[in-house]
Amino acid sequence: MRIQIVTPARAGSTYGNRITAVRWASIFKQLGHRVSVTQTYDGETTEMLVALHASRSYRSIKRFHQKHPSLPIVVALTGTDVYRDLKTDRRTMESLEIAAGIVALQPKALERLKRNVRAKARVIYQSAERVKQTQARSGSVDNFDVCVIAHLRPVKDPFRAAFAARLLPASSRIRILQIGRAMADSMLKRAQAEAIRNRRYRWLGELSRSRAQRYLVRSRVCVISSRIEGGANVLSEAIVAGVPVLASRIDGNVSILGDEYPGLFNVGDTRALANLLDRAETDRTFRDELRKRTRRLSPRFDREREIRAWAEFIRQLENSYKQTAEQRQEEH
Repeated sequence: MRIQIVTPARAGSTYGNRITAVRWASIFKQLGHRVSVTQTYDGETTEMLVALHASRSYRSIKRFHQKHPSLPIVVALTGTDVYRDLKTDRRTMESLEIAAGIVALQPKALERLKRNVRAKARVIYQSAERVKQTQARSGSVDNFDVCVIAHLRPVKDPFRAAFAARLLPASSRIRILQIGRAMADSMLKRAQAEAIRNRRYRWLGELSRSRAQRYLVRSRVCVISSRIEGGANVLSEAIVAGVPVLASRIDGNVSILGDEYPGLFNVGDTRALANLLDRAETDRTFRDELRKRTRRLSPRFDREREIRAWAEFIRQLENSYKQTAEQRQEEH
């Protein structure tokens, strides 16, 4: 098939949606399809549209459906789709109504969908590249590095780990390494001010994906403090790399890590995160338990598993489209 993937994220960016789109393009090509990745539907002839973000890709979804009403559209749900826009934005619901298929990145997202829409949805976990063990050594014996990999915007609650690090005892060797682009001047100023005020904090800015991954695998712990997540790329990457995770107790994290995962903290709870950071640094048994639990989840994010899931889903959509076309021919 000729498949066009639409994502709001610009080419070459390190936004999660762009990373996901590029990975899916690679998978579709491996399955024998011809694939393009664009920010909007460009009107070119294509046999299936895969749109990331039900709300922000609404115009592309609508335009493709008007031009090719019988061809399949797949809508991939983001965190803002599920946990914000679904309740208030009519375009999000209309995109899901139009879609022939819907992809969620974690199971709890399906619980937010109406029954008729949920019937079209399935979960496809985001795979992550397995990093060689020799690359996963800690960068410095003088520091206990903790990475936070997310662009600096309010929904990510990006400075929570930095605030928690301020509460740690003087003997702590924890260093917060923040990776991500400041999405507004206010975020830029906060990052710069935090770096001056907080000796445990370093802001590294936006890095290439490969450099960000190197920091991830060399870290002792990864913190994901988001207020909303549809299913973070960095979570699957940390799990596959065997890096212990401390994460906010939100659906997008809990759905993957499990309700009983010991590294969860309530959104915005600085003291709780500080306590977890302290335990992760000083209690090797606790750190090993986090690592053991994440390693159990690693097979879920195997690339071959993601490829098989997409192959089955596309085959179902193709068969459905062919059946519909045959029925129309019989009617005429």
